[in-house]
Amino acid sequence: MTERPDWNVLRGMFADLDKAVAGMEERQRKVFQITGTAWSDDRLIKVVVGPRGQLTELEIDPRVYRTPNSKALAASILATVRRAVEDAMRQTTEVLDEGLPSDLRFNKIGSIDVRRTLTRHDGDLSKLDEEEE
Repeated sequence: MTERPDWNVLRGMFADLDKAVAGMEERQRKVFQITGTAWSDDRLIKVVVGPRGQLTELEIDPRVYRTPNSKALAASILATVRRAVEDAMRQTTEVLDEGLPSDLRFNKIGSIDVRRTLTRHDGDLSKLDEEEE
């Protein structure tokens, strides 16, 4: 005997899908407006990145030149950029998850952890790959 589908469940799934698709243009617009902002621990460096983590603004307080140390400055800039990127990725994830049922959210595709990949800094991706091996 063949089992009949539960049409109410299917209707509910299609309603969830319609709702998710209906808001995609709005979510895309919101994502394009996201910026991630971070300050260095000493508040001498401010970084702003766009929705894809690309640097859009960098402010360096002139006080950093009082005790010049190019390596420390570079490390501070990188750490601050990393925090700004994490901020932008967190916001992007929140916007993309708005209104989506949990079973439609991107978490994994096969063995690839999409969410983890999207929320990590590029400098950490090779480390993640090495950890999995």
